[in-house]
Amino acid sequence: MSSARDVTLDATPHAAEVTSDGAAWLASASAYPRGMLAFWEERPAAPVVLPCGSAFDVVSAPAVFGRRMLDRMWDEGPGSGPVAEFRGRMLLFAAPGTAQRLPSLLGWEEWGARGRPGGRAGAVPPLLCHGAGDAVTVPAPAGPPARSGSRWLVAPDTRQPWLPGPEILLWAAVRAARAAVRISIFPSADQGAKVYDVSRRR
Repeated sequence: MSSARDVTLDATPHAAEVTSDGAAWLASASAYPRGMLAFWEERPAAPVVLPCGSAFDVVSAPAVFGRRMLDRMWDEGPGSGPVAEFRGRMLLFAAPGTAQRLPSLLGWEEWGARGRPGGRAGAVPPLLCHGAGDAVTVPAPAGPPARSGSRWLVAPDTRQPWLPGPEILLWAAVRAARAAVRISIFPSADQGAKVYDVSRRR
């Protein structure tokens, strides 16, 4: 049941490629979008550092937990925006403002590094929230994964991608933490191919 708009997350050493519209969206985060696009035309395999807070925020999660969040979002929720992998962490691109709101929502729900007080559910590990004033390294638009393991898992494919907000990421994090107590706490980060139909995005 795959299509041209399906995305497969698996253990193979390839990266999803960014479309020209997706590259334009990423470049819009830069102070000099045209210069960024020109740089990528010359060096399409070069990762770059982009500021957060205008076009997107980024929530960085440990790889295994991030994969569980992503599974919840695609299996039970609205899907995800662009997703990248960088140095053993999952980078979930989110709506601007998410980085400011998500930590307070996790605190209000009494979820955090220690989980719910007195509860059996697993903990939500530290989520690094990058928003206004922060910057992140994003994978190259094309080419093989970098030596750091940087690659796109769900590549940007439009000039206006749908991005989850803090409530959706809270929902995914809580469900991923609850699921963690029902499975081994040391699974492989990649457990075979997983296909996400991006046409399901809301």
